[in-house]
Amino acid sequence: MRDPVGKLLLFGATGDLAQRMLLPSLYGLHADNLLPEGLTITGTARSEHDDASYREFAKQALDQFLPEDRKGEKAIASFLDRLGYQALDATDLNHYNLLAKKVGDVSGGLAIFLSTAPSLFEPVIRGLDSAGLAGDTVRIGLEKPLGYDLASSREINDTVATAFPENRTFRIDHYLGKETVQNILALRFGNSFFEPVWNAQGIDNIQITIAETVGLEDRAGYYDTAGALRDMVANHMLQLLALIAMEPPARFDGTAIRDEKAKVFRSLRKIRPEEAPNATVTGQYGQGAVNGAIVKGYIEELGKPSTTETFVAIKAHVDNWRWQGVPFYLRTGKRMATRRSEIAIQFKAVPHSMFASRGGLLQPNTLIIRLQPEEYIQLLVMAKEPGLDRDGIRLREVPLNLSLDAEFAGTRRRIAYERLLLDLIEGDPTLFVRRDEVEAQWEWIDAIREGWTANDVKPKSYGSGTWGPSAAIALTERDGVTWQDD
Repeated sequence: MRDPVGKLLLFGATGDLAQRMLLPSLYGLHADNLLPEGLTITGTARSEHDDASYREFAKQALDQFLPEDRKGEKAIASFLDRLGYQALDATDLNHYNLLAKKVGDVSGGLAIFLSTAPSLFEPVIRGLDSAGLAGDTVRIGLEKPLGYDLASSREINDTVATAFPENRTFRIDHYLGKETVQNILALRFGNSFFEPVWNAQGIDNIQITIAETVGLEDRAGYYDTAGALRDMVANHMLQLLALIAMEPPARFDGTAIRDEKAKVFRSLRKIRPEEAPNATVTGQYGQGAVNGAIVKGYIEELGKPSTTETFVAIKAHVDNWRWQGVPFYLRTGKRMATRRSEIAIQFKAVPHSMFASRGGLLQPNTLIIRLQPEEYIQLLVMAKEPGLDRDGIRLREVPLNLSLDAEFAGTRRRIAYERLLLDLIEGDPTLFVRRDEVEAQWEWIDAIREGWTANDVKPKSYGSGTWGPSAAIALTERDGVTWQDD
Protein backbone atom coordinates (compact mmCIF):
# COMPACT_ATOMS: atom_id res chain seq x y z
CA MET A 1 0.00 0.00 0.00
CA ARG A 2 1.39 3.38 -1.01
CA ASP A 3 1.79 6.03 1.68
CA PRO A 4 3.46 8.98 -0.06
CA VAL A 5 5.12 11.70 1.97
CA GLY A 6 4.91 15.40 1.30
CA LYS A 7 8.57 16.23 1.86
CA LEU A 8 12.00 14.81 1.02
CA LEU A 9 15.24 15.68 2.82
CA LEU A 10 18.53 14.89 1.05
CA PHE A 11 21.71 14.64 3.12
CA GLY A 12 24.90 14.91 1.06
CA ALA A 13 23.00 17.08 -1.43
CA THR A 14 26.16 18.55 -2.99
CA GLY A 15 28.09 15.28 -3.26
CA ASP A 16 28.96 13.20 -6.31
CA LEU A 17 26.07 10.75 -5.75
CA ALA A 18 23.57 13.61 -5.61
CA GLN A 19 24.91 15.20 -8.79
CA ARG A 20 25.21 12.02 -10.85
CA MET A 21 22.24 10.01 -9.61
CA LEU A 22 19.88 11.58 -7.09
CA LEU A 23 19.08 14.90 -8.74
CA PRO A 24 18.75 13.38 -12.26
CA SER A 25 16.55 10.59 -10.82
CA LEU A 26 14.27 12.99 -8.96
CA TYR A 27 14.05 15.17 -12.06
CA GLY A 28 13.11 12.12 -14.14
CA LEU A 29 10.30 11.27 -11.73
CA HIS A 30 9.16 14.90 -11.72
CA ALA A 31 9.19 15.16 -15.52
CA ASP A 32 7.00 12.04 -15.75
CA ASN A 33 4.57 13.35 -13.12
CA LEU A 34 5.40 10.54 -10.70
CA LEU A 35 6.32 12.67 -7.69
CA PRO A 36 3.50 13.58 -5.31
CA GLU A 37 2.03 16.95 -6.18
CA GLY A 38 3.47 19.60 -3.89
CA LEU A 39 6.43 17.44 -2.74
CA THR A 40 9.26 19.71 -1.59
CA ILE A 41 12.90 18.63 -1.68
CA THR A 42 15.32 20.11 0.85
CA GLY A 43 19.02 19.53 0.32
CA THR A 44 21.56 19.73 3.11
CA ALA A 45 25.35 19.45 3.34
CA ARG A 46 28.30 21.40 4.75
CA SER A 47 28.56 23.59 1.65
CA GLU A 48 27.21 27.12 2.00
CA HIS A 49 24.22 27.67 -0.29
CA ASP A 50 20.92 29.45 -0.15
CA ASP A 51 17.90 28.27 -2.14
CA ALA A 52 18.87 30.24 -5.23
CA SER A 53 22.50 29.13 -5.38
CA TYR A 54 21.56 25.50 -4.71
CA ARG A 55 19.05 25.57 -7.54
CA GLU A 56 21.81 26.86 -9.80
CA PHE A 57 24.07 24.08 -8.52
CA ALA A 58 21.35 21.49 -9.25
CA LYS A 59 20.76 22.96 -12.72
CA GLN A 60 24.44 22.57 -13.57
CA ALA A 61 24.33 18.94 -12.38
CA LEU A 62 21.30 18.26 -14.59
CA ASP A 63 22.96 19.96 -17.56
CA GLN A 64 25.99 17.69 -17.12
CA PHE A 65 24.41 14.35 -16.27
CA LEU A 66 20.98 14.27 -17.94
CA PRO A 67 20.74 12.67 -21.40
CA GLU A 68 20.01 15.29 -24.05
CA ASP A 69 16.61 13.80 -24.89
CA ARG A 70 15.48 14.21 -21.28
CA LYS A 71 16.26 17.89 -20.98
CA GLY A 72 13.24 20.15 -21.08
CA GLU A 73 13.54 23.79 -20.12
CA LYS A 74 10.05 24.00 -18.66
CA ALA A 75 10.33 20.69 -16.77
CA ILE A 76 13.74 21.62 -15.32
CA ALA A 77 12.45 25.01 -14.20
CA SER A 78 9.42 23.51 -12.43
CA PHE A 79 11.62 20.83 -10.83
CA LEU A 80 14.05 23.42 -9.49
CA ASP A 81 11.08 25.21 -7.89
CA ARG A 82 10.71 22.17 -5.61
CA LEU A 83 14.26 22.57 -4.26
CA GLY A 84 15.42 24.33 -1.13
CA TYR A 85 18.65 24.15 0.86
CA GLN A 86 19.96 24.42 4.40
CA ALA A 87 23.66 24.26 5.24
CA LEU A 88 24.45 21.87 8.09
CA ASP A 89 27.36 20.92 10.29
CA ALA A 90 26.26 17.37 11.05
CA THR A 91 28.20 17.33 14.32
CA ASP A 92 26.53 20.46 15.75
CA LEU A 93 23.16 19.76 17.42
CA ASN A 94 22.12 23.40 17.18
CA HIS A 95 22.17 23.23 13.37
CA TYR A 96 19.37 20.65 13.34
CA ASN A 97 16.86 23.17 14.71
CA LEU A 98 17.64 25.39 11.73
CA LEU A 99 17.21 22.36 9.46
CA ALA A 100 13.86 21.50 11.06
CA LYS A 101 12.70 25.09 10.60
CA LYS A 102 13.68 24.94 6.91
CA VAL A 103 11.90 21.61 6.34
CA GLY A 104 8.78 22.82 8.17
CA ASP A 105 5.76 20.81 9.24
CA VAL A 106 6.28 17.04 8.78
CA SER A 107 2.79 15.89 9.75
CA GLY A 108 2.15 15.14 6.07
CA GLY A 109 5.14 12.81 5.99
CA LEU A 110 8.90 13.22 5.48
CA ALA A 111 11.36 10.87 3.76
CA ILE A 112 15.06 11.33 4.54
CA PHE A 113 17.81 10.10 2.22
CA LEU A 114 20.98 9.78 4.30
CA SER A 115 24.25 9.58 2.38
CA THR A 116 27.04 10.39 4.84
CA ALA A 117 30.24 8.89 6.22
CA PRO A 118 29.54 6.09 8.76
CA SER A 119 31.19 8.20 11.48
CA LEU A 120 28.37 10.75 11.13
CA PHE A 121 25.45 8.34 11.59
CA GLU A 122 25.28 8.79 15.35
CA PRO A 123 25.33 12.63 15.42
CA VAL A 124 22.90 12.81 12.48
CA ILE A 125 20.37 10.44 14.06
CA ARG A 126 20.71 12.22 17.41
CA GLY A 127 20.30 15.60 15.72
CA LEU A 128 17.27 14.57 13.71
CA ASP A 129 15.62 13.14 16.82
CA SER A 130 16.33 16.21 18.95
CA ALA A 131 14.87 18.53 16.30
CA GLY A 132 11.64 16.56 15.85
CA LEU A 133 12.63 15.12 12.46
CA ALA A 134 12.31 11.46 13.50
CA GLY A 135 8.65 11.08 14.49
CA ASP A 136 6.03 8.59 13.35
CA THR A 137 5.52 10.36 10.01
CA VAL A 138 9.23 10.22 9.09
CA ARG A 139 11.05 7.39 7.29
CA ILE A 140 14.76 7.20 6.54
CA GLY A 141 16.73 5.72 3.63
CA LEU A 142 20.33 4.73 4.39
CA GLU A 143 22.97 4.68 1.67
CA LYS A 144 25.92 2.32 2.17
CA PRO A 145 28.48 1.72 3.58
CA LEU A 146 26.57 0.52 6.64
CA GLY A 147 29.60 -0.63 8.61
CA TYR A 148 32.79 -2.54 7.86
CA ASP A 149 31.95 -5.74 9.75
CA LEU A 150 29.18 -7.26 11.85
CA ALA A 151 30.08 -5.29 14.99
CA SER A 152 30.13 -1.87 13.28
CA SER A 153 26.98 -2.73 11.30
CA ARG A 154 25.16 -3.58 14.52
CA GLU A 155 26.38 -0.37 16.07
CA ILE A 156 24.99 1.67 13.17
CA ASN A 157 21.71 -0.26 13.14
CA ASP A 158 21.34 0.16 16.91
CA THR A 159 21.94 3.90 16.55
CA VAL A 160 19.35 4.22 13.77
CA ALA A 161 16.87 2.12 15.76
CA THR A 162 16.92 4.60 18.65
CA ALA A 163 14.92 6.99 16.46
CA PHE A 164 13.65 4.92 13.51
CA PRO A 165 12.05 1.48 13.99
CA GLU A 166 12.65 -1.18 11.35
CA ASN A 167 9.39 -0.47 9.50
CA ARG A 168 10.56 3.12 8.89
CA THR A 169 14.16 2.21 7.97
CA PHE A 170 15.00 1.65 4.28
CA ARG A 171 18.54 0.33 3.61
CA ILE A 172 19.58 0.98 0.04
CA ASP A 173 21.40 -1.37 -2.33
CA HIS A 174 21.11 0.31 -5.72
CA TYR A 175 21.57 -3.02 -7.56
CA LEU A 176 18.09 -4.00 -6.37
CA GLY A 177 16.69 -1.06 -8.32
CA LYS A 178 18.08 -2.31 -11.63
CA GLU A 179 15.42 -3.52 -14.06
CA THR A 180 17.32 -6.68 -14.98
CA VAL A 181 17.80 -7.63 -11.33
CA GLN A 182 14.05 -7.47 -10.82
CA ASN A 183 13.66 -9.53 -13.98
CA ILE A 184 15.37 -12.39 -12.13
CA LEU A 185 12.16 -12.72 -10.13
CA ALA A 186 10.00 -12.56 -13.27
CA LEU A 187 12.21 -15.12 -15.02
CA ARG A 188 12.15 -17.56 -12.12
CA PHE A 189 8.65 -17.22 -10.79
CA GLY A 190 6.72 -16.11 -13.87
CA ASN A 191 7.69 -19.05 -16.10
CA SER A 192 6.73 -22.65 -15.35
CA PHE A 193 9.59 -24.36 -17.21
CA PHE A 194 12.49 -23.08 -15.05
CA GLU A 195 11.36 -23.99 -11.55
CA PRO A 196 11.43 -27.82 -11.98
CA VAL A 197 15.16 -27.69 -12.84
CA TRP A 198 16.12 -24.72 -10.64
CA ASN A 199 17.81 -26.89 -8.01
CA ALA A 200 20.69 -29.28 -7.36
CA GLN A 201 19.14 -31.90 -9.65
CA GLY A 202 19.13 -29.57 -12.65
CA ILE A 203 21.97 -27.06 -12.07
CA ASP A 204 25.69 -27.86 -12.01
CA ASN A 205 27.07 -24.46 -10.92
CA ILE A 206 26.27 -20.77 -10.78
CA GLN A 207 28.71 -17.94 -11.52
CA ILE A 208 28.19 -14.30 -10.53
CA THR A 209 30.63 -11.78 -11.98
CA ILE A 210 30.83 -8.03 -11.40
CA ALA A 211 33.85 -6.78 -13.33
CA GLU A 212 34.89 -3.13 -13.54
CA THR A 213 37.47 -1.55 -15.83
CA VAL A 214 37.89 1.54 -13.62
CA GLY A 215 40.49 1.94 -10.90
CA LEU A 216 40.26 4.04 -7.75
CA GLU A 217 38.93 7.22 -9.38
CA ASP A 218 37.93 9.48 -6.46
CA ARG A 219 37.20 6.71 -3.96
CA ALA A 220 40.74 6.02 -2.71
CA GLY A 221 40.09 7.01 0.90
CA TYR A 222 37.08 4.72 1.25
CA TYR A 223 38.20 1.89 -0.98
CA ASP A 224 41.57 1.25 0.68
CA THR A 225 39.81 0.65 4.01
CA ALA A 226 37.12 -1.53 2.42
CA GLY A 227 38.50 -3.62 -0.46
CA ALA A 228 36.57 -5.69 -2.98
CA LEU A 229 35.07 -8.09 -0.42
CA ARG A 230 33.39 -5.40 1.64
CA ASP A 231 32.69 -3.03 -1.26
CA MET A 232 31.00 -5.46 -3.65
CA VAL A 233 30.51 -8.95 -2.20
CA ALA A 234 29.01 -7.89 1.14
CA ASN A 235 26.05 -6.23 -0.56
CA HIS A 236 25.53 -6.37 -4.33
CA MET A 237 26.83 -9.88 -5.01
CA LEU A 238 25.18 -11.55 -2.03
CA GLN A 239 21.88 -9.87 -2.89
CA LEU A 240 22.14 -11.30 -6.43
CA LEU A 241 22.96 -14.72 -4.98
CA ALA A 242 19.89 -14.53 -2.74
CA LEU A 243 17.56 -13.69 -5.64
CA ILE A 244 18.90 -16.65 -7.60
CA ALA A 245 18.80 -19.07 -4.65
CA MET A 246 15.66 -18.02 -2.73
CA GLU A 247 12.54 -20.14 -2.43
CA PRO A 248 9.38 -18.87 -4.19
CA PRO A 249 7.82 -16.12 -2.07
CA ALA A 250 4.07 -16.32 -1.53
CA ARG A 251 3.57 -12.69 -2.55
CA PHE A 252 5.47 -9.84 -4.19
CA ASP A 253 5.84 -7.71 -1.10
CA GLY A 254 8.54 -6.54 1.26
CA THR A 255 7.90 -9.11 3.96
CA ALA A 256 7.63 -12.25 1.80
CA ILE A 257 10.59 -11.48 -0.47
CA ARG A 258 12.91 -10.38 2.32
CA ASP A 259 11.94 -13.39 4.46
CA GLU A 260 13.13 -15.72 1.68
CA LYS A 261 16.35 -13.77 1.06
CA ALA A 262 17.17 -13.87 4.77
CA LYS A 263 16.78 -17.67 4.76
CA VAL A 264 19.41 -17.88 1.99
CA PHE A 265 21.89 -15.75 3.95
CA ARG A 266 21.39 -17.89 7.03
CA SER A 267 22.02 -21.00 4.89
CA LEU A 268 25.34 -19.75 3.46
CA ARG A 269 28.05 -22.16 4.56
CA LYS A 270 30.67 -20.28 6.57
CA ILE A 271 34.18 -20.63 5.15
CA ARG A 272 36.37 -21.90 7.98
CA PRO A 273 39.89 -20.46 8.45
CA GLU A 274 41.57 -23.61 7.17
CA GLU A 275 39.39 -23.50 4.01
CA ALA A 276 39.98 -19.83 3.16
CA PRO A 277 43.18 -20.29 1.08
CA ASN A 278 41.46 -22.84 -1.22
CA ALA A 279 37.92 -21.41 -1.28
CA THR A 280 38.94 -17.80 -1.94
CA VAL A 281 41.37 -15.88 -4.15
CA THR A 282 42.44 -12.27 -3.62
CA GLY A 283 44.25 -10.00 -6.05
CA GLN A 284 45.50 -6.46 -6.52
CA TYR A 285 45.85 -4.88 -9.95
CA GLY A 286 49.22 -3.83 -11.26
CA GLN A 287 50.12 -1.89 -14.37
CA GLY A 288 48.55 -2.87 -17.65
CA ALA A 289 46.31 -1.74 -20.50
CA VAL A 290 42.55 -1.19 -20.29
CA ASN A 291 40.60 -0.37 -23.44
CA GLY A 292 43.89 0.32 -25.22
CA ALA A 293 45.18 2.80 -22.63
CA ILE A 294 48.16 2.19 -20.33
CA VAL A 295 47.10 2.48 -16.68
CA LYS A 296 48.90 2.55 -13.35
CA GLY A 297 48.83 -0.17 -10.74
CA TYR A 298 46.85 0.15 -7.51
CA ILE A 299 49.87 1.07 -5.37
CA GLU A 300 50.89 3.79 -7.83
CA GLU A 301 47.35 5.20 -7.92
CA LEU A 302 47.06 5.09 -4.14
CA GLY A 303 50.51 6.56 -3.56
CA LYS A 304 51.44 4.27 -0.64
CA PRO A 305 51.92 0.55 0.12
CA SER A 306 48.72 -1.41 0.68
CA THR A 307 47.53 -5.02 1.00
CA THR A 308 43.92 -4.14 0.13
CA GLU A 309 42.37 -6.54 -2.36
CA THR A 310 40.94 -5.10 -5.58
CA PHE A 311 39.85 -8.55 -6.76
CA VAL A 312 38.21 -11.43 -4.97
CA ALA A 313 36.88 -14.80 -6.13
CA ILE A 314 34.99 -17.12 -3.80
CA LYS A 315 33.54 -20.61 -3.99
CA ALA A 316 30.38 -20.49 -1.88
CA HIS A 317 27.70 -23.01 -0.92
CA VAL A 318 24.10 -22.68 0.21
CA ASP A 319 23.42 -25.51 2.62
CA ASN A 320 19.76 -26.32 2.13
CA TRP A 321 17.65 -28.93 0.37
CA ARG A 322 17.47 -27.09 -2.97
CA TRP A 323 21.16 -26.25 -3.40
CA GLN A 324 23.12 -28.96 -1.62
CA GLY A 325 26.34 -29.63 -3.56
CA VAL A 326 25.93 -26.78 -6.08
CA PRO A 327 28.91 -24.36 -6.02
CA PHE A 328 28.27 -20.63 -6.36
CA TYR A 329 31.36 -18.95 -7.81
CA LEU A 330 31.56 -15.23 -7.07
CA ARG A 331 34.06 -12.95 -8.78
CA THR A 332 34.55 -9.20 -8.71
CA GLY A 333 37.44 -6.88 -9.43
CA LYS A 334 38.66 -3.53 -10.66
CA ARG A 335 40.75 -2.88 -13.78
CA MET A 336 39.50 -6.07 -15.39
CA ALA A 337 39.30 -7.02 -19.06
CA THR A 338 35.78 -5.67 -19.67
CA ARG A 339 33.01 -4.01 -17.71
CA ARG A 340 30.42 -6.66 -17.03
CA SER A 341 27.85 -7.68 -14.44
CA GLU A 342 26.22 -11.01 -15.11
CA ILE A 343 24.95 -14.27 -13.69
CA ALA A 344 25.71 -17.51 -15.54
CA ILE A 345 23.69 -20.59 -14.58
CA GLN A 346 25.11 -23.81 -16.00
CA PHE A 347 22.67 -26.67 -16.10
CA LYS A 348 23.70 -30.30 -15.81
CA ALA A 349 24.51 -32.27 -18.93
CA VAL A 350 21.93 -34.67 -20.38
CA PRO A 351 22.27 -38.10 -18.73
CA HIS A 352 22.94 -39.86 -22.07
CA SER A 353 23.98 -38.54 -25.47
CA MET A 354 22.45 -40.39 -28.40
CA PHE A 355 24.71 -38.35 -30.72
CA ALA A 356 28.09 -39.48 -29.34
CA SER A 357 28.41 -42.48 -31.67
CA ARG A 358 27.94 -40.19 -34.68
CA GLY A 359 30.50 -37.62 -33.49
CA GLY A 360 28.03 -35.15 -32.01
CA LEU A 361 29.44 -33.30 -29.00
CA LEU A 362 27.07 -31.81 -26.44
CA GLN A 363 27.63 -28.85 -24.16
CA PRO A 364 25.55 -28.27 -21.04
CA ASN A 365 22.91 -25.55 -21.40
CA THR A 366 23.77 -22.19 -19.85
CA LEU A 367 21.46 -19.35 -18.91
CA ILE A 368 23.15 -15.94 -18.89
CA ILE A 369 21.53 -12.94 -17.21
CA ARG A 370 23.49 -9.83 -18.21
CA LEU A 371 22.91 -6.81 -15.97
CA GLN A 372 25.35 -4.34 -17.53
CA PRO A 373 26.51 -2.77 -19.75
CA GLU A 374 23.88 -4.41 -21.99
CA GLU A 375 20.74 -5.87 -20.44
CA TYR A 376 19.70 -9.23 -21.79
CA ILE A 377 18.82 -12.80 -20.95
CA GLN A 378 20.42 -15.49 -23.12
CA LEU A 379 19.86 -19.24 -23.10
CA LEU A 380 22.57 -21.31 -24.81
CA VAL A 381 21.05 -24.45 -26.35
CA MET A 382 22.36 -27.20 -28.61
CA ALA A 383 21.32 -27.29 -32.27
CA LYS A 384 22.33 -29.40 -35.27
CA GLU A 385 24.41 -27.72 -37.96
CA PRO A 386 22.81 -27.89 -41.42
CA GLY A 387 24.16 -30.65 -43.69
CA LEU A 388 23.75 -34.24 -44.87
CA ASP A 389 25.78 -35.63 -41.96
CA ARG A 390 27.71 -38.13 -44.14
CA ASP A 391 30.78 -37.68 -41.92
CA GLY A 392 28.90 -37.48 -38.63
CA ILE A 393 26.50 -35.18 -36.87
CA ARG A 394 27.75 -31.70 -36.03
CA LEU A 395 26.14 -30.00 -33.07
CA ARG A 396 26.69 -26.40 -32.08
CA GLU A 397 25.75 -24.18 -29.18
CA VAL A 398 23.41 -21.39 -30.30
CA PRO A 399 21.95 -18.53 -28.25
CA LEU A 400 18.29 -17.79 -27.72
CA ASN A 401 18.32 -14.09 -26.92
CA LEU A 402 15.93 -11.84 -25.07
CA SER A 403 17.35 -8.35 -25.34
CA LEU A 404 15.51 -6.11 -22.92
CA ASP A 405 16.89 -3.08 -24.77
CA ALA A 406 15.34 -4.36 -28.02
CA GLU A 407 12.11 -5.87 -26.71
CA PHE A 408 11.26 -2.77 -24.72
CA ALA A 409 12.81 -0.28 -27.12
CA GLY A 410 9.90 2.14 -26.72
CA THR A 411 10.21 2.19 -22.94
CA ARG A 412 12.66 4.51 -21.26
CA ARG A 413 15.31 2.72 -19.20
CA ARG A 414 15.28 4.26 -15.76
CA ILE A 415 18.18 4.89 -13.38
CA ALA A 416 18.01 2.42 -10.48
CA TYR A 417 17.76 5.31 -8.04
CA GLU A 418 14.55 6.52 -9.70
CA ARG A 419 12.73 3.40 -8.56
CA LEU A 420 14.37 3.38 -5.13
CA LEU A 421 13.71 7.06 -4.43
CA LEU A 422 10.08 6.69 -5.53
CA ASP A 423 9.67 3.60 -3.33
CA LEU A 424 11.18 5.52 -0.39
CA ILE A 425 8.82 8.45 -1.00
CA GLU A 426 5.82 6.08 -1.28
CA GLY A 427 6.90 3.77 1.56
CA ASP A 428 7.32 0.47 -0.34
CA PRO A 429 10.09 -1.57 1.39
CA THR A 430 10.25 -4.48 -1.12
CA LEU A 431 13.53 -3.49 -2.80
CA PHE A 432 15.29 -2.40 0.39
CA VAL A 433 17.44 -4.53 2.68
CA ARG A 434 16.25 -5.61 6.12
CA ARG A 435 18.47 -5.61 9.20
CA ASP A 436 18.56 -9.41 9.59
CA GLU A 437 19.72 -9.71 5.96
CA VAL A 438 22.56 -7.23 6.51
CA GLU A 439 23.77 -8.92 9.67
CA ALA A 440 23.65 -12.42 8.19
CA GLN A 441 25.69 -11.15 5.22
CA TRP A 442 28.30 -9.63 7.52
CA GLU A 443 28.62 -12.84 9.57
CA TRP A 444 29.59 -14.69 6.39
CA ILE A 445 31.96 -11.93 5.21
CA ASP A 446 33.65 -11.66 8.62
CA ALA A 447 34.40 -15.41 8.62
CA ILE A 448 36.25 -15.00 5.30
CA ARG A 449 38.31 -12.09 6.60
CA GLU A 450 39.16 -14.06 9.74
CA GLY A 451 40.44 -16.84 7.49
CA TRP A 452 42.59 -14.39 5.54
CA THR A 453 44.07 -13.05 8.77
CA ALA A 454 44.70 -16.52 10.19
CA ASN A 455 46.54 -17.59 7.02
CA ASP A 456 48.24 -14.21 6.42
CA VAL A 457 46.64 -14.06 2.95
CA LYS A 458 48.05 -11.30 0.76
CA PRO A 459 46.53 -10.34 -2.60
CA LYS A 460 48.24 -11.74 -5.70
CA SER A 461 49.20 -9.24 -8.38
CA TYR A 462 47.33 -9.27 -11.68
CA GLY A 463 47.78 -7.13 -14.75
CA SER A 464 45.23 -4.43 -15.42
CA GLY A 465 43.05 -5.43 -18.36
CA THR A 466 43.01 -9.14 -17.43
CA TRP A 467 40.49 -11.36 -15.64
CA GLY A 468 42.42 -11.35 -12.38
CA PRO A 469 45.08 -13.63 -10.87
CA SER A 470 45.63 -17.08 -12.40
CA ALA A 471 44.63 -18.63 -9.07
CA ALA A 472 41.04 -17.56 -9.84
CA ILE A 473 41.09 -19.84 -12.87
CA ALA A 474 42.33 -22.72 -10.72
CA LEU A 475 39.49 -22.07 -8.23
CA THR A 476 36.93 -23.28 -10.78
CA GLU A 477 39.07 -25.63 -12.88
CA ARG A 478 39.70 -27.86 -9.85
CA ASP A 479 35.98 -28.64 -10.17
CA GLY A 480 36.09 -29.00 -13.97
CA VAL A 481 34.36 -25.60 -14.40
CA THR A 482 35.45 -22.68 -16.59
CA TRP A 483 34.58 -19.05 -15.94
CA GLN A 484 32.10 -17.56 -18.42
CA ASP A 485 34.43 -15.00 -20.01
CA ASP A 486 33.02 -14.74 -23.56
